[in-house]
Amino acid sequence: MGATTQQPRPRRRSAATPAGPDFDVLAMDPEDWPGNLGAGLLPAPDGSCQGVFLRYDLFGGRGPAMVIGNLPEGSPARDLADKQPPFEVSQLLLALGNDEETEVVGTEDVPVMQGDNLLIVRRVKLSESRVSCVQFDRSDNVLVTVAAWDRPITDDLYALLKPLPAELFQQG
Repeated sequence: MGATTQQPRPRRRSAATPAGPDFDVLAMDPEDWPGNLGAGLLPAPDGSCQGVFLRYDLFGGRGPAMVIGNLPEGSPARDLADKQPPFEVSQLLLALGNDEETEVVGTEDVPVMQGDNLLIVRRVKLSESRVSCVQFDRSDNVLVTVAAWDRPITDDLYALLKPLPAELFQQG
């Protein structure tokens, strides 16, 4: 612990496990939501956090009902090939054990109010019709994606989204 390093910040123990995001994560507060919650961090080779995704399991251990991702500008998970579904959709299907080929078949931009803020929400239409997916860009260039299994995403969901502080994701 007393050894000096060349970096002004303490070194992280593992480059594969980031200490947490340097941005707030927009999601549903785990204390306000029933069921189990899991969080994942996307590490860059230098150990910085390239995104956060949260899995909400509302099915009593039978798999997640929703994945919410927050990916900052420059995150490699935002770079998608033509018709490739968002990262969060792939994570949701992987967690459910669904290995069907799924692709984007269209998008639609819809204006939605979140409190006093107007969001332009992109509804992503997928070949797997049981997945609902929406995306919007925050003012800090973080892309928020919500993917839900077997239930539509309605406008009242946006009222439930709020910033969770980065400290929530720090490892001690």
